[in-house]
Amino acid sequence: MDKRFSIQEAAKITGLTVHTLRYYEKIGLLDGVARNEQGYRQYAKSDLDWVDFLMRLRETGMPIAEMKRFSDLRSKGISTVPARREMLESHQVQIELQLKSLEENLESIRKKIDYYQTLEEEVSRGQPQNQTD
Repeated sequence: MDKRFSIQEAAKITGLTVHTLRYYEKIGLLDGVARNEQGYRQYAKSDLDWVDFLMRLRETGMPIAEMKRFSDLRSKGISTVPARREMLESHQVQIELQLKSLEENLESIRKKIDYYQTLEEEVSRGQPQNQTD
């Protein structure tokens, strides 16, 4: 039998709180978590892998409602693979747009740092310039 993890162990492994794991189960993001004879949750490796993917979706800005829609499709089986792929492709486009914006902002910050370094060098050489920003 595969190794099973208690909710406390799952929380430690995933970095989520016990409360968040229960919440994800309650709203249907995490379904099919096995229970032992005493009724305690027993997470399989596949459950933890799914939680890891959910966390990646969340960390990349996917709203919980969209994560729920994705999870609902997943629970319906292989017939929903095209819809899931389309959702991920759409999310990928959003992430790529965010990355482009971040790169543009980072470049602007780099230029400002360069400007300040040049200004500091001029001041240290006794050639202060009027600061225009």
